[in-house]
Amino acid sequence: MAEVDSYEPIKKELEQLFIAKGKTPHLEITATKGLSEKLKQKIPQNREIVFVFLKKKPDLFGFVDGQYSSDLITVEVKEKIEKLDDIYQAKLYKEVFGAKYGFLVVTRPIPEEIKRLCRNTFNILRSSGDDTYRFLVIGQYDKESGSFVDWFEKNPFEE
Repeated sequence: MAEVDSYEPIKKELEQLFIAKGKTPHLEITATKGLSEKLKQKIPQNREIVFVFLKKKPDLFGFVDGQYSSDLITVEVKEKIEKLDDIYQAKLYKEVFGAKYGFLVVTRPIPEEIKRLCRNTFNILRSSGDDTYRFLVIGQYDKESGSFVDWFEKNPFEE
C-alpha cells in the first residue's frame, strides 16, 4: 500500500478525533490535489508568501474554526521515519503556515531511537510559541484497525 493510499483513511480518522473533542474540522488531501480556495481563505494574509517558496505542500491540510479565528492543521504522512528530515519536514509545514496543530503520521511503529532523540533534544518537536494547545506530534496509524495506536510524546486528543 503506497503512502498516498493512506491519505483518505488518516484524514477520516483525524476528523473523527477532532469531532470527538467538539471541534468541526475541514481537512483536505493537498499533496495530490493542491489547496482549495476555501483552504486558501483560511491562511492568514501575512502567510500567503509561503506559496512562493514551497515546492511541496503538506499531505493533508485544513483547519478548525475557533472562537475568533481558524486554527490551521498540517499533516505529513510517511510510511516510516527514516531520517530526522522526516520530522523537520512536518515541523516546517507547521511553522511556515503558523499551524496550531501539526502531525507527522507514520504507518509503522515509531522507532525507539526517534523517541529517545526527541526526549533528549527538546526542541525537535517544539516551535517558539508552542503551548499545551499548539503542538507537533508523531502518531502511528494502523491500517488494519483504521485507528491511531501510538502517539509521541502524548495523545493530543486526551487533553
